[in-house]
Amino acid sequence: MHGQDWIERAGELFEAAMFRGEASALDRSDDALDAVEAPLSLARGKVLHVRFLNDRQVDSRELALFERAAELYRRLGDASGEADALFWVGCWHQVVKGDGATGRPYFERSYELAKSVDDRMTMSYAIRHLGFADKDAGHFDRARERLTESVTLRREIGFRPGEAAGLVALAYLAGETGDPSAAYHHLDEAQSVAESCGAKTVSGWIEQARTLIRS
Repeated sequence: MHGQDWIERAGELFEAAMFRGEASALDRSDDALDAVEAPLSLARGKVLHVRFLNDRQVDSRELALFERAAELYRRLGDASGEADALFWVGCWHQVVKGDGATGRPYFERSYELAKSVDDRMTMSYAIRHLGFADKDAGHFDRARERLTESVTLRREIGFRPGEAAGLVALAYLAGETGDPSAAYHHLDEAQSVAESCGAKTVSGWIEQARTLIRS
């Protein structure tokens, strides 16, 4: 439901329960409002996450919003929504708190749920961050496999900015494992993709990566 639609629907269900004695309207109200609150909570959490990336100021509401979204999507039986929310719970632990071990099971569950409904966008995010967790644990071959899978998924669905970002991650891994030639190849490819879709932020990451890999 969008905009005024859900407000009107909630009002109708309230009147049905309040004045016409329709007990089932209460449960239908919960479902209708959960279907609005879940994406809203997820969207607000994502906004707070980007703010964290910009200023590195932790806002504890971010985790609460993602956890609330996951709970609501689970209640609604929305596997794709729950997978997305669980990914962001994991991302909060891994990226915001620097605790990849705590984040891992959320990424794993997110990937499983997303795969069950062929949500390749969320799969690409979950497997990417599992790759980061593997890299941090020193499991470089597994990390490469997972980061490569993320790039492949993003190519399949035409998520060009994400594809470019994934290639940057592969470049860092190649540089860290002593293969600068492969790293520069990934960065050249990432630059081409980023320029083709106007992903200026990713282009900045690419230039930063070139500097760090050269050093």
